[in-house]
Amino acid sequence: MESVVLYLKESYNELLHKVTWPTWASLLDSTKLVVIATIIFAFIVLVMDFISKGILTTIYNINS
Repeated sequence: MESVVLYLKESYNELLHKVTWPTWASLLDSTKLVVIATIIFAFIVLVMDFISKGILTTIYNINS
């Protein structure tokens, strides 16, 4: 049990004194980048979906 308590104390100390936390501005910049990348990726998937739908519809119409 002592080792668990020691581990928790050392972890807490490390989080307070040794970890370099990002600034609020840095977090906002990272969040903006993730949102923009997600939107771009979603748009690419949407375009690929429309293209594949068109190709498959054409193939199905040829066979029927």
